[in-house]
Amino acid sequence: MPKTSKDIAPAHDVGPVLDHSEDLDGYTVNFVTIKQTHSLASLLKGLPDDACQCPHWGYVLNGTVDVSYTDRPDETYRAGDAFYMPPGHVPAAEEGSEFVQFSPKNELAVSMAAMMANAQRAAGR
Repeated sequence: MPKTSKDIAPAHDVGPVLDHSEDLDGYTVNFVTIKQTHSLASLLKGLPDDACQCPHWGYVLNGTVDVSYTDRPDETYRAGDAFYMPPGHVPAAEEGSEFVQFSPKNELAVSMAAMMANAQRAAGR
């Protein structure tokens, strides 16, 4: 059975976020540490409804994650909460927050490509 952990998953330091991630049988597991309070709103521009279209399941270990939705009331996830974020969401998180999330690999790749392109445009590349 495939498995991973924060200690063995490759680390990606992307500014306000430290992400340890690995793919397991068609799903991506992310161990996320928020180093700086931020929202992903500007990075999700250009996706349908300017929102992430990939579903995520996860668990908040520390801190707070606020999520705006295009078609339902906003939600706040706190330490100890398990969550499901359906497509059409815009997350924001506070410094010091940590969570683990599970996402379909191919759907996550679409959102990540848009976010990377927006980050590169913002950096003037």
